[in-house]
Amino acid sequence: MMETPPPRPAGALLSDAVQAVADLVRGEIALARAEVEANLRKAAAGLGLLAAGAAAALVALFVLAGAAVATLVEQGLSAALSGLIVAVVLALVALVLIAVGRKALSPENILPRRTAKNVKRDASTFKEILSNDTAH
Repeated sequence: MMETPPPRPAGALLSDAVQAVADLVRGEIALARAEVEANLRKAAAGLGLLAAGAAAALVALFVLAGAAVATLVEQGLSAALSGLIVAVVLALVALVLIAVGRKALSPENILPRRTAKNVKRDASTFKEILSNDTAH
């Protein structure tokens, strides 16, 4: 016949529970850290691919600009004038892209307006509730 072990003191049980929770939290932190590191490696690889793609796109733009200049020269324009026309067109495209990009990055487009509006509304509601509770 097996004997049942004597009951453990409450302090020992509490200590075991605290240790188990601490181990669980440490494990979750380690898992989160490993996941973040893996995601950062993926992001770094993605940035490298974006940089390579941007470099290839830039080379393609140079070739396209050269082809445009050559086409204008074949149409009878001088090489200098053809180069100037292509450069002006590309500069205008660049200015439009820069303007649109700057607008997208402006603080008023980045700030969470809906969240701020909701927080103000919630604060107003809480103030109203508190003022009604203290009035009674």
